[in-house]
Amino acid sequence: MSGDGSQPGDTMVERGTDPTWKHWLLLNANRWLVTALLMLIVFAGLLVAARLSPVSLQSLIGTRDPIETVFQALVTALITGVTLVIAINSLVLSQELGAVEDQRRRFSGAMKFRKDVEESIDAPISPPEPSSFIEAIVTTSQDRATDFRDAVAESRDEDLVERVDDFVDNLTTHADAVRDQLEDAQFGTYEVLKAALDYNYSWKIFRLRRIENVHGESFSDETREAAADLLESLELFGLAREHFKTMYFQWELINLSRAMMYVAVPALVVTLSMILFFNASAVAGSVLGIDTVVWIVALASTVAVAPFLLLISFILRIATVAKRTLAIGPFILRESSRGEAIEWENE
Repeated sequence: MSGDGSQPGDTMVERGTDPTWKHWLLLNANRWLVTALLMLIVFAGLLVAARLSPVSLQSLIGTRDPIETVFQALVTALITGVTLVIAINSLVLSQELGAVEDQRRRFSGAMKFRKDVEESIDAPISPPEPSSFIEAIVTTSQDRATDFRDAVAESRDEDLVERVDDFVDNLTTHADAVRDQLEDAQFGTYEVLKAALDYNYSWKIFRLRRIENVHGESFSDETREAAADLLESLELFGLAREHFKTMYFQWELINLSRAMMYVAVPALVVTLSMILFFNASAVAGSVLGIDTVVWIVALASTVAVAPFLLLISFILRIATVAKRTLAIGPFILRESSRGEAIEWENE
């Protein structure tokens, strides 16, 4: 009787239903590159709209002034958007402020968690870097999974031995892949969080508890202790992942605030220049069948909306990660083949 026909993939791409390009756009791609792609789409869209429009921009300028109207609105939106980002940044930073007692509780909680992990990984001190810290927990879960398999190796319950073999083979192979990802990963980049998200500890906890529930009568004291140790390491991984995910969100929101400041200044300069100094009637000629004034306005508009496109690119990743990690523990919110695991026969 085989292990698990519903075993999910080892990476988020394999476990999800989204096409690879969408997963790359939402999560893996550099946020500045995504912003550049969005700017290209806006720029091209404006040119296509101008090319298909039955009325030319030059004729509209003769009856009213759409350019000044648009860029006046963009100035207001830019200032409002920057103010909003400053408010978000202040909210993030406010979580780092507090009375000494609040800081003491935070510090005590962090130290207690590190001591729990040190006991679990059997080390005098846990690694200080997030990537090494997560790697140590993953390695411990791998070692304890091997101990669990060794503990059931002599069992007369053949279904138990087969299911544990399948479970441990998947866990150890997956752990090796995650450790390879973490080896050169630096916190502040998405790579650390990506590796942690790829390690589907929720499913592993579910399978381990299901094995224990179905085959508990075949467990020896040694087997039960090995299963409890493995469960503990997976639970610690879940806590560590949530902790570093929260830190990553704060890090990204701060990066977003700084990036918005950098982009907002040139965008504001371009927008104000189009209002104060641009004279559409003085621009003549065409390029590739499109009026030169359209090229200029489209380019200036794209630069003006760059801060909002940058905001979109950052929020896309943060929102996607948040959606995929809403549950903590053995809860699987995505669609999956659940029937096999639940329909095991307790023979």
